[in-house]
Amino acid sequence: MRILLVEDEPELAHWLTRSLRKQGGFSIDWTNDGLLAYKRLQLEEFDAVILDLGIPGLDGHSLLQRLRTDDNRTPILILTARDSLAERVETLESGADDFLPKPFQVEELIARLNALIRRSRGKDKPRLACGSLHYQFSTHRFELQGVALQVTPREHDVLRVLIQKSGEPVNKRAIFERLSDHDAEEMNLEAIEVIIHRLRKKLQNTDVQITTLRGIGYCLEPVTP
Repeated sequence: MRILLVEDEPELAHWLTRSLRKQGGFSIDWTNDGLLAYKRLQLEEFDAVILDLGIPGLDGHSLLQRLRTDDNRTPILILTARDSLAERVETLESGADDFLPKPFQVEELIARLNALIRRSRGKDKPRLACGSLHYQFSTHRFELQGVALQVTPREHDVLRVLIQKSGEPVNKRAIFERLSDHDAEEMNLEAIEVIIHRLRKKLQNTDVQITTLRGIGYCLEPVTP
């Protein structure tokens, strides 16, 4: 899952990037400027935004209002030291989806992000499902027909992208950008094809499959009887 972090404190941003990648398995893009964040959100797709209010270029309130005016419905979690009732009410009424004051525990931030993303997909449940394939957010594990599915870390990340978008095609670039370890030297678009091939073998003879829509992408979907 791909997150845009909009935060102008470098130390906090670096710590959050490392923590969210390691503990949450997220792919994190960081910008320290509200105007740059707005331009990126016009051109790129993210699963959620972590937004600090006191940022340069375009402050957090203005960025939030501009995105909602544009009907950009990307889930937005406000992360700020301004922890007053009036501040929380104002940001939530302006279109924010959640509010977490500093200081905070990264475990709570991860749980809130997962909840926001589930709700944005219309699946406000602790797991995602496609056929008998289930992904449990609390344990970060897949189950297939009631049995734990053994996958490598990279297979896990790719399959999580596909089950999050189950029934919809996802191209290789979109999958790659959502991998928590996409900066690794050996990771590239061709590696995605290899991972998809391995996952298909693990899903053989079950009620779920990964289909290829040529020129469009890959789609995780139930097998049609």
